[in-house]
Amino acid sequence: MQFLRDDHGCQGWSGEMAERIQSFDWSRTDLGPIGQWSKSLSAAVQFLLASPVPLVMLWGQAGYMIYNDAYAVFAGGRHPFLLGSPVEIGWPEVAAFNRNVVDTCLAGGTLSYRNKELVLFRNGRPEEVSMDLYYSPVPDDDGAPAGVMSIVIETTQHVLSERRRQETERSFRAANERLQLALNSGALLGLFVWDIKAQFLTGDERFARTFFYPVDEVEKGIPIQVASGFIHPDDLEKIRMHIRQTFDQGGAFNAECRIRRPNGLFRWVLASGLCEFDERGEPFRFPGVLIDIHERKMAEEALYQLTRNLEQRVAAEVQARSLAEEQLRQSQKLEAIGGLTGGVAHDFNNVLQVISSNLHLLARQEKDNPRVQSRVEAAINAVERGAKLSSQLLAFARRQALSPGVYNPAQIFEGLEELLQRALGETIQIDMQLPDDAWCIHVDRNQLENAILNLAINARDALGGEGLISVHGDNVVLDEDYCANKDINPGDYLCLSVADSGEGMEPEVLEHVFEPFFTTKAEGQGTGLGLSMVFGFVKQSGGHIDIQSTAGQGTTVRMYFARSHKPAEESAENKRDYTLEGQETILVVEDNEGVRFSVVELLQQAGYNVVQAPDADVAMQLLESGARIDLIFTDVVMPGRLKSTDLAAWAQMQKPTIPVLFTSGHTRDILSQNNTLTPNIHLLTKPYRPEDLSTMVRTALRG
Repeated sequence: MQFLRDDHGCQGWSGEMAERIQSFDWSRTDLGPIGQWSKSLSAAVQFLLASPVPLVMLWGQAGYMIYNDAYAVFAGGRHPFLLGSPVEIGWPEVAAFNRNVVDTCLAGGTLSYRNKELVLFRNGRPEEVSMDLYYSPVPDDDGAPAGVMSIVIETTQHVLSERRRQETERSFRAANERLQLALNSGALLGLFVWDIKAQFLTGDERFARTFFYPVDEVEKGIPIQVASGFIHPDDLEKIRMHIRQTFDQGGAFNAECRIRRPNGLFRWVLASGLCEFDERGEPFRFPGVLIDIHERKMAEEALYQLTRNLEQRVAAEVQARSLAEEQLRQSQKLEAIGGLTGGVAHDFNNVLQVISSNLHLLARQEKDNPRVQSRVEAAINAVERGAKLSSQLLAFARRQALSPGVYNPAQIFEGLEELLQRALGETIQIDMQLPDDAWCIHVDRNQLENAILNLAINARDALGGEGLISVHGDNVVLDEDYCANKDINPGDYLCLSVADSGEGMEPEVLEHVFEPFFTTKAEGQGTGLGLSMVFGFVKQSGGHIDIQSTAGQGTTVRMYFARSHKPAEESAENKRDYTLEGQETILVVEDNEGVRFSVVELLQQAGYNVVQAPDADVAMQLLESGARIDLIFTDVVMPGRLKSTDLAAWAQMQKPTIPVLFTSGHTRDILSQNNTLTPNIHLLTKPYRPEDLSTMVRTALRG
């Protein structure tokens, strides 16, 4: 540019940007080589270079950037790469804003902004900047707008300073308002000035009235030691600490404390002040105010107590919920295991029935063969052990058939001690206690005695075969807190407990004691079904069981049964024995072919006439065909449209009624709710012996 070879004393015409503009290859842009620039473009460039304020010219529709030294400082890290680049590429973060500027000015318009806020990437990171911006068109030689002259004045610091000033003013106004409110509301208890050098405190009339001091003495000054005596002893050290911090660091002083009034009571105040320092930086004067905050502190204390009580209640609720969830998980786990074991026990009992019946038939056929008799007896003993195992599984699953009655606990305890002593051995002492007015309960007596026996055997093993076992009964009243999440209702209960002082159990063992097959005994010394059976029996009886144990201190198991207000039943004496003989006609309904064939043969050997059916549908066809039947002996659970209960209902409608004897390895709640039999239902539980069959058949026929 020939016109820039002589700077004519203008610093901008010989500065950095002047040299960069002359050395830039403008032929790569729409402006063309610098030697071919129009007079108006050259003049405009010469104008902006001479300006001390940041100027940038955007030439042409693309807005090619040409700027001066002041703008180069504003551009920061973007300089010198902005030179000769279209403005939308040079500042992509504000491309839309600059496109509007170029289009407006090339159309002959102007734009201006005061403290325009934009986000620019000047040094590799986003910056929030404020600017005064002025845009006007630059004409070409023909007088038409060909570019845009931009005046850019950054006002960021000015804007920030103005904001701080406004915030300070707002804070001042708020503080002044609070002070005025305090003065008007009577919250201000007085003004004071502490002469730090002389160690005297002076105050105004309010301050004097607050402490019932003569006004003239307070205006004259009271020793700081006397003034310190107004402060509650528990707050004095805190006030001194705040004062030391103010002396060391300066700034405002604000501290809450309690001051003693003439009546001896303490009142909360806010002491607020500002320490003044002399030319040597030493504190010499401390003016301040006392503001009454007693009502606020009392409200805060009340809120704190409320919150604390609420937190305690929430914590208690959370703990109770966690306990309930844990009990629910345990109940669901035991319920799932119970469903599985109940189903297994049903099929297992059918298998045992086939084995048992055929063994007894074999024993009758080979009654003169001692070797066969010996082996059959061993096999029958094994079947009976399997039957006991199955019975325990059904008890845990709460699917055993119960025959409950109302009993006075004294009836149960009467013969139980002798039974326990024989089972436990002479080295075990038994302490049995029962109140004279023990409440009656509605339970299956045989199953309850079996449960106590199981618990006593566990206690004996925990004692190592020697020691004292306590079996106690107590009348108890369970409240809502105890019954929460235990699936029982509050009320009167008889608590039967079995306790020992044996080895006890660790908490992790205690969590699993009611699970089937869980045992701490050595392999072969226990099935792990004793406690499971007790658990299932108590739950099926509508009761509750808990166990408390501490390692090295012993175990106590408590069974709770609801009180019954009905009179106790009379003890059954001299039960009649029946023989397996008869001439009646019995309809045997059994879907298991092996079971059916064996029981049919047992009954036929006893002299009975037997008609058989594989299910209730076939049995009903036989009955409706006019066949004369004296007894229906039917399995409980069978396939087909009709159920065993349908057969029983039909039999009850006949004149005379036909007795029904049910048999099952697992009733599955079909006969009655919760497997509890009503007195008019006869049930023979599989597996059974021929003599069991004899007794139940004759009982049903004569019932």
